[in-house]
Amino acid sequence: MPANMPSHRDQVLTEINDLLSKHGFDTSNIYDRSCFDLVARRELLLLLMKVLVNVDGFSAAHAEEIKRVARIFLASPILVGLKSKNEVLEEDVVYERHGIPVIAPSTLRNIVVEEIYPEIFADRGGYYVQIDGNIIKDLREEQNLSLKDLAYQAHVSRETIYKYETGRVRAQPETAFLLESILNMRITLSVNLFQAPKDEKNHATGEGEPRELVDLGFGVINTNRTPFDALAQPETKKSKNIKKTEPLITDLEKNRNNKVLTRMATNLKDLSDVIGTNSVFILEKKKKDVDCIDGVPVVHNWEIGEMKNPAEFLKMLAERRECN
Repeated sequence: MPANMPSHRDQVLTEINDLLSKHGFDTSNIYDRSCFDLVARRELLLLLMKVLVNVDGFSAAHAEEIKRVARIFLASPILVGLKSKNEVLEEDVVYERHGIPVIAPSTLRNIVVEEIYPEIFADRGGYYVQIDGNIIKDLREEQNLSLKDLAYQAHVSRETIYKYETGRVRAQPETAFLLESILNMRITLSVNLFQAPKDEKNHATGEGEPRELVDLGFGVINTNRTPFDALAQPETKKSKNIKKTEPLITDLEKNRNNKVLTRMATNLKDLSDVIGTNSVFILEKKKKDVDCIDGVPVVHNWEIGEMKNPAEFLKMLAERRECN
């Protein structure tokens, strides 16, 4: 590992947090034992970031959880690491673990500070780039080059050039850069790091699910590796009188004492502020004069049972937020 490379995860996390904060991102607190360590937002870009020294320690379970949360909030999950079991992660190269893009801290810095996006990605067998086949074909025809002519100059087969132009194969970086030199034009495409995972059906089932919200007309997704217990969103198909709203970050009582609930409220408020959504506590036991905990609205199960639709629930949240 290079001498100037930080070796401790906490140090890397702190440096990433400072980097993002200095370049226009709102950042959350740092959360241990979660599928993400840090949430960061700049305008419409929302990042869910996990930081590890060795990226091979990123489990499939954490990957599925962070993808589930990212899909709900249209966020981009990113894993930042220093090395894998076999190698130090290279600058400006995108790796992958369990469907999550992986980059080195220096790559993140280049993106945030210089707006230099990586073009090379690592996969089985080596490094590759995506190329714009339409540009290759247009430039080749403009320069009156046949497939055979361009293939000869690029030291590949005619069939390979044809596959490049039709988007059937990716290229090795050396070949792509040689083609750029021949055609005198950039043909490589940047790797799209900042995209939400592909949409998949999220199931609203699981132990501890707030059934009162489900019965009221909310879709609820339980989480196990996040600083909250569940995400809830009104199902607009069942509630025609309510517009689509951002998901609610939800915590449940689960026999937690007041000290724990207060700590969790701090996390809920922090995350909801950065993500740009609302948060709520669902309490089972009736606590006297408890309508909020440190700025987070509280709704009791018995209150939900008396409501007719999600609109009433959201109205109560708004009223209890205004009281703080």
